[in-house]
Amino acid sequence: MLKVGKLDDKNAMAWTDEMVAELARLWEQGLSTGDIGRQLGVSKNAVVGKAHRLGLTGRPSPIKRTSPKPKKEKQLSLVDLGPNCCRWPIGDPRDPGFHFCGKKALPGKPYCPEHAAVAYVNTSKKADTSAE
Repeated sequence: MLKVGKLDDKNAMAWTDEMVAELARLWEQGLSTGDIGRQLGVSKNAVVGKAHRLGLTGRPSPIKRTSPKPKKEKQLSLVDLGPNCCRWPIGDPRDPGFHFCGKKALPGKPYCPEHAAVAYVNTSKKADTSAE
């Protein structure tokens, strides 16, 4: 661990040249701000603030990371559905992207197997006996 800088008259931590160089090196390696802070003996907020003041290249937030959604080949409206297409609604009907599933429906049902499993409750199963 590096020698931690001293607090100045305004109670702000003074970053040493060695700490700044190590911050830049660890930042470029892609370490998290928390990991960098632990190695430097400072808080992650101190790391973020110093990186910002140094103009280090920003990185995407780990909180906002999401896997890209697969693109739909075709979004079907109600009039686009054939007689054997799943009519499960996707999204809010008020939104422009609202559509229906459109996968092959089960015979005699308006839904595909996946959506039928959600839509229909099997009442022939015995009640849960785990509460005995």
